[in-house]
Amino acid sequence: MDFNVKKLASDAGVFFTRAVQFTGEKFGQVEKTELDAHFENLLSRADSTKNWTEKIFRQTEVLLQPNPSARIEEFLYEKLDRTVPSRPNNGELLGHYMQDAAKDFGPGTPYGSTLIKVGDCERRLGGAQREFLQTSAISFLAPLRNFLEGDWRTISKERRLLENRRLDLDSSKARLKKAKLAESKAAAVPDFQETRPRNYVLSASASAAAHELRVAQTEFDRQAEVTRLLLEGISSTHVNHLRCLHEFVEAQTAYYKQCYLHMQDLQKELAGVSMPGFLLFPNAFAGNPGLSMASGGSSPQGNATLPQDAASAVETDTLKIEEVQAPATGTRKAKVLYDYDAADTSELSLLADELITVYTVPGMDSDWLVGERGNQKGRVPVTYLELLS
Repeated sequence: MDFNVKKLASDAGVFFTRAVQFTGEKFGQVEKTELDAHFENLLSRADSTKNWTEKIFRQTEVLLQPNPSARIEEFLYEKLDRTVPSRPNNGELLGHYMQDAAKDFGPGTPYGSTLIKVGDCERRLGGAQREFLQTSAISFLAPLRNFLEGDWRTISKERRLLENRRLDLDSSKARLKKAKLAESKAAAVPDFQETRPRNYVLSASASAAAHELRVAQTEFDRQAEVTRLLLEGISSTHVNHLRCLHEFVEAQTAYYKQCYLHMQDLQKELAGVSMPGFLLFPNAFAGNPGLSMASGGSSPQGNATLPQDAASAVETDTLKIEEVQAPATGTRKAKVLYDYDAADTSELSLLADELITVYTVPGMDSDWLVGERGNQKGRVPVTYLELLS
């Protein structure tokens, strides 16, 4: 019990000494041992690595799992060392609902059969997303988490120890300086009645302070070397994270490629499906994913890809607008979303919010339709229109 009390008192004394030294440094009243420039650069680089790794890790979590409640649940299961229950994701759930609806409406009806096809595609998209999330969590998130919860905690612990060793070193320097100052004052103004005892005590105090300083310096140098080695290991961390980043990009590429193939297959399956009540424009939207079918979209100049000049020139040569006749069936009304100035006589200028009649003709570029407004007729870009049923 006595040993514990003495140790507690000793620790309290060390803590008080460090607190006094730290406070004096903040007020500029005592000297502070400065680290070399290379060491300071290592510290700055380590802090930057930690901060950006943490931000990238958190945002990647949000990207892979936008639902905050689901993220909290996964975190709790991970801390409890339990497996997260397997649940269908949004795509799989949507596909399941569509297929159930098809059974209710009748799989033999056009709507029911289409629901079955789209639902199956949504379930495949959900499965691809699940595989992407699992791959990304293992190859990208796990290494970042290991750095933050493992390597960085070790670095932070050693940095705190180094700071304590520096405070001890500066405290020892201050005590030695104070002892030498007292000894020099005593030598300058001797007291003839107590000269020997007093000088002896001051000399012994200075010797003890010098010994304490040597010990503090040794401990500081040893801890500085340990911390330096850990900080230099940040370069290896960058190399490891670079490899993980490449794997994350590969996983994303594979995921989006798989989604594109699934949607392409679905588009082919639905290509021959007719909708009762009006005629579909074949290939009207093929190769034009930027087409907005709602009037609230942004300007097509920034989002949609307009036909190239070469393609327009070839089309003008092969298609004479003045010779085109509207088909007996298949015409539709369209609302103009944006103003458009005709580039040549084969095109029709448009004003926003006006209604025109549009239709397609064989051999025409899929990005264009033939538009009519009264006696005027010409090619119009699909991206400037909202097709009305």
